[in-house]
Amino acid sequence: MLTLALIKENPEEVIARLAVKHFDGRGPIMRVIELDKERREAQTTRDNQAARLNKLAAEIGALMKQGKKEEAEQVKAEVAELKENNKAIDERVKKAEAEITEILLSVPNVPSPMVPEGNGAADNVVEKTGGPMPELPEDALPHWDLAKKYNIIDFDLGVKITGAGFPVYIGKGARLQRALIQFFLDEAGKAGYLEIEPPYVVNEASGYGTGQLPDKEGQMYHCNLDNLYLIPTAEVPVTNLYRDVILDQKELPKMNCAYSACFRREAGSYGKDVRGLNRLHQFDKVEIVRIEKPENSYAALELMKDHVQGLLEKLELPWHILRLCGGDMSFTSAITFDFEVYSAAQKRWLEVSSVSNFESYQANRLKCRYRGDDKKTHLCHTLNGSALALPRIMAALLENNQTPEGIRIPKCLHRYTGFDIID
Repeated sequence: MLTLALIKENPEEVIARLAVKHFDGRGPIMRVIELDKERREAQTTRDNQAARLNKLAAEIGALMKQGKKEEAEQVKAEVAELKENNKAIDERVKKAEAEITEILLSVPNVPSPMVPEGNGAADNVVEKTGGPMPELPEDALPHWDLAKKYNIIDFDLGVKITGAGFPVYIGKGARLQRALIQFFLDEAGKAGYLEIEPPYVVNEASGYGTGQLPDKEGQMYHCNLDNLYLIPTAEVPVTNLYRDVILDQKELPKMNCAYSACFRREAGSYGKDVRGLNRLHQFDKVEIVRIEKPENSYAALELMKDHVQGLLEKLELPWHILRLCGGDMSFTSAITFDFEVYSAAQKRWLEVSSVSNFESYQANRLKCRYRGDDKKTHLCHTLNGSALALPRIMAALLENNQTPEGIRIPKCLHRYTGFDIID
């Protein structure tokens, strides 16, 4: 949620930056400023009346001591009138504050000045490319055919049990999934991230805290009876560890990693892009989350990008990094870098990670703060990234490493899988 300080400091700049996300912010931003002015004027009136009430209370006491009961009653009548006025003022203040909050919840984060202009994925900027590009024969199989050939993933069985988008991993397929999870967690631990095992369902306050609600409500699985939501990513419960928390600046940065299953309705998704593991309703992911002082958050973002790049290099996958344009960014992000791996059999790039800096947007919703040298509290910056999401990593590993003998397993995973080939 944008802060009032940011909006009031330079509303035209905020409106201009929101336009990079193709969001027309003039109406809501100017309305927030108007409501804030009304609220502050009402508060000033209330404060003045509170001072007047204190003065009248003293007068009543003095008049009663002097035996001037009739005059005291007149003053009491004025006090009663002022108190009624204050109730009306309090209602105006509460109403203005509620409308400000409602508007701000509907306004996305302003993009960083480093975010390029653009309408969608075609306008994202390739920042960096690396990794060996595989050369496969023309008859190379896509991962859904490889999964069937080697009996390692059963998509039809998942449909039988639950529905499309819920695959069943079998034998070496299940072992490879588990190996990837442990590899990602171990690498995060080496990088200094403290592992968390979070709940897979969260309450409404947690959804609002990280910005999934109200923006992505239709994309989340909702447990109506208990009003709980299945998590779309471990970012939600892990970042909410710091909701309503004031940290000492010496505690920063906070660095956490977590494995979780992730649940996404993916409403409206269809076509070739959702075949096999390309887009699922349930999938596994390891997430990294950082809570930083504002002046350190962009250096931390680079460290997170380096971490994800290192994972892809160890997996021997071809990768590139995209700087997302304004039209392709999420509601809450200030800047996002997507990592994609090349799927040789599908001949297309697959997104496997998003690394984002939210600056103070989530922290303001969460009331996640730290106490500085000035003894005052300040909003933290929050960051997170996939390190990594498994389905498309699995798809690329299967496709890119297929040989006549079987599917080769990258060396970094051998000690986790216990085998070096799927045959």
